[in-house]
Amino acid sequence: MKLVCPKSSLLSGVQIVSKAVSSKTTMSILECIMIDATKGIITLTGNDMDLGIETIVEGDIVEKGAIALDAKIFSDIVRKLPDSDVIIETDSTCMTTIKCEKAKFNIVGKSGEDFSYLPQVEKEDSIVISQFTLKEVVRQTIFSISDNDTNKLMTGELFEINGDQLKVVSLDGHRISIRKIELKDSYAPKKVVVPGKTLNEVSKILPGGADNYVTISFTSKHIVFEFDQTTVVSRLIEGEYFRIDQMLSSDYETKIKINKKDLLSCIDRATLLVKEGDKKPIIINIRDDKMELKINSVIGSMNEDLDIEKQGKDLMIGFNPKFMIDALRVIDDEEVELFMVNPKAPCFIKNAEESYIYLILPVNFTTVS
Repeated sequence: MKLVCPKSSLLSGVQIVSKAVSSKTTMSILECIMIDATKGIITLTGNDMDLGIETIVEGDIVEKGAIALDAKIFSDIVRKLPDSDVIIETDSTCMTTIKCEKAKFNIVGKSGEDFSYLPQVEKEDSIVISQFTLKEVVRQTIFSISDNDTNKLMTGELFEINGDQLKVVSLDGHRISIRKIELKDSYAPKKVVVPGKTLNEVSKILPGGADNYVTISFTSKHIVFEFDQTTVVSRLIEGEYFRIDQMLSSDYETKIKINKKDLLSCIDRATLLVKEGDKKPIIINIRDDKMELKINSVIGSMNEDLDIEKQGKDLMIGFNPKFMIDALRVIDDEEVELFMVNPKAPCFIKNAEESYIYLILPVNFTTVS
């Protein structure tokens, strides 16, 4: 095999597929990037058997062939080459020469015969969504998936399609994040649970243009993302997702409207007095047109008043400050509305259209003075 590729194009391709290369495996072939130039185009592939990414790289094929190269070594070499054309050449023993200007590397490759290419997925259902929208939806929900593998479903996000609406849900047992997106077309109902790792990686490699689109296809076991010159295939998480509708009450005893930036800044300041790992709640005392936020910790105490518009009863309630910050950070509205029932019931942050809903469970603060 002999190829000539611009360094910028090659590096971009390597960085994209590296996200699907396994770092912990007993199969050394899974630590490789596959370079395939057997079909008239140059494709790079990474595949850890749960997530696979393939992308097309521009360049000239002088001699067709395929080789699997150690992903870490190959990407380190490409990154540090001069900004010029890169020549990749292999011989019958899989010895690979990488040349760029006066730099020349010789590394041992592997035959591609043992490499697992992306599975050929029969795409049963597909939706089309803008890259910008998908990136935003992931950003606005991914923080509330669980990083604990004991409940696999909590490590993924529910993608539910109903007609022209896509609903994305994540939860970790303490909070729920929901985003609803209007699609341009109407589709058959579908529910799948997508691994959080997959969504994180897709979000990183998506350019995110508002006028560029990504096609998302589903089967019973896989999800496929196709955009630009890249294809991402991931296994789905199997199982019945949690029935969250019964947790979403529209009843409230107290409703407040507040400037989002002011509230976020205030909670952020309060966390200065909380050591990492310390579970000190922020206590919110709502009365009349004021909301007092206070926190007590071994370092010290802080309290601050914020102006609000209130409907309903006065209320004192405690929250994990990190959970409030995570939700407020991803809301783009200038003002937010909080709906509460009592100190032991969830707080809802949502807009009138319910295009976003953040449910946060309160914490007991009776031990805090």
